[in-house]
Amino acid sequence: MTGIKEFIQKESSAGIILIAVTILALVLENSPLSATYNSFLHTHVEIRFGNLQIAKPLLLWVNDGLMAIFFFLIGLEVKREVLEGHLSSLSQVALPGIAAIGGMIIPALVFIAFNQGESFAMKGWAIPTATDIAFALGILSLLGSRVPVSLKLFLMALAIIDDLGAIVIIALFYTTDLSTISIVISLVSLIILFIMNKMGVTKKAAYILVGTVLWVSVLKSGVHATLAGVALAFMIPLNSEDKNGKKFSVSKELEHDLHYWVAFMILPLFAFVNAGVDLRGISLEDMTGSVPMGIMFGLFIGKQVGVFGFSWLAIKFGLASLPKDSNWLQLYGLSILTGIGFTMSLFVDSLAYDDTQIYHYADKLAILLGSVLSGLIGYIILRIAKKHPA
Repeated sequence: MTGIKEFIQKESSAGIILIAVTILALVLENSPLSATYNSFLHTHVEIRFGNLQIAKPLLLWVNDGLMAIFFFLIGLEVKREVLEGHLSSLSQVALPGIAAIGGMIIPALVFIAFNQGESFAMKGWAIPTATDIAFALGILSLLGSRVPVSLKLFLMALAIIDDLGAIVIIALFYTTDLSTISIVISLVSLIILFIMNKMGVTKKAAYILVGTVLWVSVLKSGVHATLAGVALAFMIPLNSEDKNGKKFSVSKELEHDLHYWVAFMILPLFAFVNAGVDLRGISLEDMTGSVPMGIMFGLFIGKQVGVFGFSWLAIKFGLASLPKDSNWLQLYGLSILTGIGFTMSLFVDSLAYDDTQIYHYADKLAILLGSVLSGLIGYIILRIAKKHPA
């Protein structure tokens, strides 16, 4: 339970930092410092080793590079939770699993309802399916003991499954033209990592070295580079023994080491480079377009209907039970909070529309508005809900 409290505290404080960084990005983009801000985003960074060259603006180094570390951490969390944590048994995974499925299906259907028939717009169908756990837990931290621990655990499990769904979606639907040579190198890297795992290799440096080769090859393959982080995480040993028979976990050590870096550097930096929306160029007509409306309604309406609706069905049909010491109103308030997509939604948006700004930032503003509305209303509902079951 100590580890869980530590996780919640880190994610909660990280959510508050994300809010501050987002406001800073918005202020800079809409001030006389806008040119400086954008110049920073597009700073050219290049790494060359012989004929191998990786040259990208800073924005893409963050989105393709640092976010791979974020997804690596998600992979470590998923592996731990599935093997020995809160997703290790059917009874534990039932409610958050069913709720997460509803929280992905219904928002996607809402977006599709607004954009059917528009082939380019339809690329963004997955944008409102994501949940930002850092922001959501940040809101919950403001409520203190008003929200039972069981609901916080439910949100954590739901968000982890939600992230796993996002990984599958990225792999299946946001992959470009493939490079055979790079894919072969990626597969060889994975085989080496698998062998290292089975041979009991516990040196972190060895996994990081092969993992770096894996990331570069995936980056060059046409598959999104963040998936390399997830694949690497699944190859890290969860439980090992040293020569004296003492048990330890390379996976858990890496997870612990990375949490602070991801929570307090990587995600805030990602928010800073992606949340700068130029409000001066957005008109009411832009915001009432099918894409922004699909995103806003998908996050605020689709998420709560999907999560709460599927949870209600699961409980009523006896497939799961209401989280301990909670009531229906609290579960509904928490369901609204899952509409805080923010970082994950911005990430999927960058994949879907390749940062073309064809919607004049209206798509990104829709993510911010849908997330803010979900956070505000969710907070109010949880604030007025009775502490104990009715």
